[in-house]
Amino acid sequence: MIIVDCAIRARLKTGRPIVVGMYGSGFMTRGMLINIERHMKVVNVAAICNRNIERAIRAFLDAGIDPADIREVNSDKDLEQALKAGKRAVTSDPALIARSPAIEVVFEGTGHVEYGARVTAECIANGKDIVSLNVELDATVGPLLRSRAEKAGVIFSGADGDQPGVTMNLVRHIEAMGLRPLVCGNIKGLQDRFRNPTTQAAYARQWNQTPSMVASFADGTKMTAEQVIVANALGLKVSQRGMIGKNYDGHVDGLVDHYDIEELRALGGIVDYVVGAKPSPGIYVLAEARDENQAFFLDLGKLGKGPLYSFYTAWHLTTLEFGISIARVALCRDTVIGTTHPPSADVVAAAKKGLSRGEVIDGIGGYATYGLAENYDTSRRQNLLPMGLAEGCRLKRDIPVDQVLTYEDVESPADSLAHALRREQDRLFPVHGREQAQALSRSAAPAPSACGSHAGSEGREAGAM
Repeated sequence: MIIVDCAIRARLKTGRPIVVGMYGSGFMTRGMLINIERHMKVVNVAAICNRNIERAIRAFLDAGIDPADIREVNSDKDLEQALKAGKRAVTSDPALIARSPAIEVVFEGTGHVEYGARVTAECIANGKDIVSLNVELDATVGPLLRSRAEKAGVIFSGADGDQPGVTMNLVRHIEAMGLRPLVCGNIKGLQDRFRNPTTQAAYARQWNQTPSMVASFADGTKMTAEQVIVANALGLKVSQRGMIGKNYDGHVDGLVDHYDIEELRALGGIVDYVVGAKPSPGIYVLAEARDENQAFFLDLGKLGKGPLYSFYTAWHLTTLEFGISIARVALCRDTVIGTTHPPSADVVAAAKKGLSRGEVIDGIGGYATYGLAENYDTSRRQNLLPMGLAEGCRLKRDIPVDQVLTYEDVESPADSLAHALRREQDRLFPVHGREQAQALSRSAAPAPSACGSHAGSEGREAGAM
């Protein structure tokens, strides 16, 4: 933050704000837009792509943009002319933002895996830096997309204000001191894997959110995706399927006595979560000293005798911090969170209720499935179905409640880019074993085109509560 605020001041002196195109105009993206327009003049959200044009227009109006300065565009030429005239553009065509030479950074906030896969692949192919709130997509095929982005000379980054980005900020500080992080944790206020859009409807109305988005928080799928992103960024594991997930009503400082440090060391560190701990809704990192000098000064600094030491950030402020991510990427060429290394963890789908043969699985935060964290090599060897690919799959057999799904249990959508990208990622990062070799041979198929569908542009917004 000390560096990026200086970079922001320097850019403001040029009179040229960072020109941004935004995908989605729901709860989180709208909140970010309003904050940027009022308080972060270094960023200019010049265009919004959303399937429902009226919602995109409404987002600009809520941010204080004059209706006369908003134009609906349907071609590259229309968008170019609108931006040259200093207007704000709205469109339902995701390719227009991806192709526009005037747009420096795109902000992807839909939370929909298939739509997000298409726009992200298109933006990378067109040389656009991307800041993404789409943790569902990132946890499914993020390492592959970052490999593509690296080859294209662009950045595909998670965001400040979302818990993975906040965790990474703290980890970078801890590692810069020479300490070794062994637990990266998420603090939850509620965890009930059987919550669904019906149970969460009243809460969603209270906070002007969609029931499925709120359900994805409550059933743990969103948090699991966030922790898998952290695990993949740092090469961490889970100690058991689903993580440990203690109910704990104390301060996270007390968690230093709740883990087996030898197990943590043997695994190379883990991701985890707690329910009910303070400070909520922040994050915690437990680290160890590497020598007696560090241990002495950690004790002097009132962090205790070790061997684990507690560090935490008490908040993640979502929409108020997202603009910082755009500035970091555009001005500092700094990735908030993300890696091109082989993934270490995965989000796999489990049955939220008894599922019947022939049933088509609904989306994340729906009625059919919830996500569990599993180590990537285990997920691959057991041919488990990634949660991000479950939507639209048709069941071949009955599945009892809480059972994890495999690829053999479902018929996958034939034209899904997200499925094709995951097959590509699995080939890029092979896991050796007879079962996986068989699964890979069955799953080989060509990839659909990147922006062939507009479905889902109003999907759930990313961001953890």
